[in-house]
Amino acid sequence: MMKRTLGIILASTLLLGGALAGCSSKDDSSGKDANGKTTITMWGMGAEGKLLPEIVKDFEKENPDIHVDVQALPWDNAHDKLLTAVASKSGPDVVQLGTSWVPELASAGALTDITPYISKYPELESKNFFEGAVGTTKFEGKPVGVPWYTETRVLFYRSDLLKQVGYNEAPKTWEELSDAAQKLAARGKGKYGISFSAKEQSMGFMFALQNGSKLVDEQGNPLFNQPPFVDAVKYVNTFFQNGSNAVDIGIDSVQGLQGEGIVPMFISGPFMIKEIKSKAPELEGKWNIAELPGKVNNLSVLGGANLSIMKFSKHPEESAKFLAYMSKPETQLKWMDLSSNLPATTKSWEDAKLKSDPMLRTIRKQLDHSAALPQLAAWEEVSQQFIKSFERIYRGHADVQKEMDDFNQQAASIMKK
Repeated sequence: MMKRTLGIILASTLLLGGALAGCSSKDDSSGKDANGKTTITMWGMGAEGKLLPEIVKDFEKENPDIHVDVQALPWDNAHDKLLTAVASKSGPDVVQLGTSWVPELASAGALTDITPYISKYPELESKNFFEGAVGTTKFEGKPVGVPWYTETRVLFYRSDLLKQVGYNEAPKTWEELSDAAQKLAARGKGKYGISFSAKEQSMGFMFALQNGSKLVDEQGNPLFNQPPFVDAVKYVNTFFQNGSNAVDIGIDSVQGLQGEGIVPMFISGPFMIKEIKSKAPELEGKWNIAELPGKVNNLSVLGGANLSIMKFSKHPEESAKFLAYMSKPETQLKWMDLSSNLPATTKSWEDAKLKSDPMLRTIRKQLDHSAALPQLAAWEEVSQQFIKSFERIYRGHADVQKEMDDFNQQAASIMKK
């Protein structure tokens, strides 16, 4: 969403500020209640919000002078509530943010730069986390939060079917991925090689990164009509044009793997491991995951969630202490056991449980080759524009270079607003 658009929304939501008064931080002169405790409010999203109290109990045992009031918000209306909170300055002290929300809120001045707290709480230091994950917490070079949990994209595939077309291992290069997909699609009518979702906004950018594109230059200007980006779009489009990519066939990723393996390869996050094991137990030993095939590199894009302190928090010190606790490797491992979300701290991955799981070892390797997308307030709108542009390419057979020239011009205009 554009910064200008965000400003309009924030102005309109000022009228709703009173609705969140009950969710705001305590506002007495001392900041403590009659028992000498300081209460900080945290907004957790979706399932995470419901699980958080289990972790909070341990924090409160170690810090009996701080109470954390966890409020669980459903993802579908969390964004609107956050905008209202920013406008009224009466929301949580600590908030869980999807990585794509950070630049939008930071550009509105809603997130606290945590630099002043790092010396006191070394758990907040960037070096403790995966480099790509740290990138999602930065805005204009300043840390406005810490990575909480992380995920990245890897290649899921039917190993038995790949062997049938001559691949004893997963494809490692763009050329091999294209070749394998075409051979798998050649098995017969109604069979495909891979599934790329044309509505997945990060997919095109991910392949561009693999082809050496910087996406934007140091001044924030888009590079979407330059050869590294254009050639990546052309590459992805070949899967759509040669019939090896499944488009609008009405089945999900697990269904595509099952049976004859109508769609035996797809790119997704680690959450799909549990999904496949629970929904397709009959495939045990017939599927696997691998690091993404590459060109110049094999970069993936990072997802997950961050924790930030809201700028209007009356208890930033206590909030920073809570962020530090959530960033301890042992806390991150507890959180993984509770939620199945993967740790964002590199030290957590030295745990025997993580090191002994072959699939998690693959994800660990991919995390070292993962990057954050540009942390720009307008990035969401730019991404949506790319989806429209790519649809004109793969459905309407538009010229790729011309379409990317137009997209680059549109993106430049969006970024300047």
